[in-house]
Amino acid sequence: MISLTVNGQKKQVDVGAETPLLWVLRDNLGITSVKYACGIAECGVCTVLIDGEAVRACTISVEEVQQSDITTVEGLPADHPVKVAWIEKQVPQCGYCQPGIMLQTVDFLSRQPNPSEDQINDALDDVICRCGTHPRIKQAIQMAAEIAPK
Repeated sequence: MISLTVNGQKKQVDVGAETPLLWVLRDNLGITSVKYACGIAECGVCTVLIDGEAVRACTISVEEVQQSDITTVEGLPADHPVKVAWIEKQVPQCGYCQPGIMLQTVDFLSRQPNPSEDQINDALDDVICRCGTHPRIKQAIQMAAEIAPK
């Protein structure tokens, strides 16, 4: 049995220690906001926060995160600046990639609270949105930075 803390709640799962976190979140815990796309940590769709840091859940095992706090987009409060900005700027088109990009944004803004346009572009360099909503994503990141408590 593996113990995990997901979105502030202790969870027990009966899986092999090497099982990717992505599959445990989706298949065992029913958290389907964490999506599968590339399976090799290239696209960012499966991004979660591990102790506040953006990590690709498809390539990290549950054994590696047993002592960590795991946060999915559901674990962010409704009034979180990133959620507020995503809604205000109407970012999603299909929405498949958005939870991962939102969590990467949370990590990015925790390290860079007043980002420039170039820094935002760099932060998005390794995430893929096939719908092409990057212009709205950039606007939402800027808005989240502006409304976040300092």
